[in-house]
Amino acid sequence: MRCPFCGNVDTQVKDSRPAEDHVSIRRRRFCPACGGRFTTYERVQLRDLVVVKSSGKREPFDRDKMERSIRIAMQKRPIEPERIEQLISGIVRRLESMGDTDVPSRVIGEIVMETLARIDTVAYVRFASVYKNFQAADDFDKFVSELRPPMLNDE
Repeated sequence: MRCPFCGNVDTQVKDSRPAEDHVSIRRRRFCPACGGRFTTYERVQLRDLVVVKSSGKREPFDRDKMERSIRIAMQKRPIEPERIEQLISGIVRRLESMGDTDVPSRVIGEIVMETLARIDTVAYVRFASVYKNFQAADDFDKFVSELRPPMLNDE
């Protein structure tokens, strides 16, 4: 592992333990060249996924990119960080177990929205507003009205 401080490629692992999410390993590392200390995380990757964009462009799946968008949607929501990490790991496992290495971006967005809808409605609406590219307040109103149960008549 390359040292992020000096670039030395010969760093030493000082401590390894399961991370809080229990799906990755946390390693404390030391660089003998500069004395720097840093942490790395190691995860199991079942297969290399490729995201197929709606334009047809293909790019490697970036877990961190998906994680950033989910964390933005969940900002200031009463969800424990460990729960968010479990949610993200579950989505990645689901994508990896689909059987195909090529995954349309639409499928990823739908899986994320489905998962967020079960966890937190506000985060779901926030994510959907970006994913579905809402342009006006009417877009929000229409989307949120579809979430509400129908009103019962009091007749």
